[in-house]
Amino acid sequence: MSSDKVTGSVLLAPSPVVQEHNLTYFLKGAFAGGVCCSFTHGAVCPVDVVKTRVQLDPVKYNQGLIGGFRTIIAEEGAMALSTGLGATAIGYFIQGWFKFGGVEFFKIKAVETLGEEKAWNNKTPIYLGAAAVAEFIADCFLCPLEAVRIRSVSDPEFCDGLLDGFGKMLKADGIGGFYAGFAPILAKQIPYTMAKFAVQGNVADATYITMGTSPAQCSGGTNLGISLFSGVIAGVASAIISHPADTLLSKVNKAGAGGDGPLMSRLANIARETGFVKLCTVGLVPRCVMIGSLTAGQFGIFDTVMSAVGATKFSFHNPNADV
Repeated sequence: MSSDKVTGSVLLAPSPVVQEHNLTYFLKGAFAGGVCCSFTHGAVCPVDVVKTRVQLDPVKYNQGLIGGFRTIIAEEGAMALSTGLGATAIGYFIQGWFKFGGVEFFKIKAVETLGEEKAWNNKTPIYLGAAAVAEFIADCFLCPLEAVRIRSVSDPEFCDGLLDGFGKMLKADGIGGFYAGFAPILAKQIPYTMAKFAVQGNVADATYITMGTSPAQCSGGTNLGISLFSGVIAGVASAIISHPADTLLSKVNKAGAGGDGPLMSRLANIARETGFVKLCTVGLVPRCVMIGSLTAGQFGIFDTVMSAVGATKFSFHNPNADV
């Protein structure tokens, strides 16, 4: 039977493996995404604390990543490096659930709509579109938790934990306070996620092609190594692209930043005060370190958890390679 006559779920799995992509598969993908994002963001929380402090107060924290660690530990103790850990772990589990689960859902639905060969030829636009839509949905849930995290990092005396921080922000700023950074978080996260999935997917595919093999033909260890390798490259690319918006997000959640008035006016004031070059470069090195390792870890953990729950991660397949 020719490939153009094959329909349904057969087209979704790398030949010769046939896998049903149903609700159970998507729930497993969402769960794996929640685990990988929560674990990795929680693990790099100390680096994120330093990075956020550098962005908020570059005059004080002007000795790089290691110097920032030393300053915070000397002044506030080692536990200060775990500030915002609860908001980070919960927020990024929710975000990962919708982001990774959403990307799996939207790219598989695209293959169902377009067919396997056309999807292979348009996989980069599919990666980009699936990532953009999934990230927008995820950010609607992430933004309030990220606001509490940044407020607690910028002001260690602000709250005693996630619930306390929510209560204080709600009382002080209302519901709108949780979404003060929604525009910059979209500007940061959507390009970041688009680059992350498109770069990782294409680097992984190119690696398999260079090796003359496919994920279905490789061992679990080989697939994990390729996920980690492609994840590092994707993470650095994503960090560079999204860094200006990340700096704005850190600053706009600092009390009084940008003056009074509408959000866009505050963001414009912050951008003008900071300057374009500093928006793009201040805190970039620690963020590249953090995001590079974080992204590699996410894809590695995602694949591992998917395997543990009995699912095989979807991969685009070139039907012409079988001819």
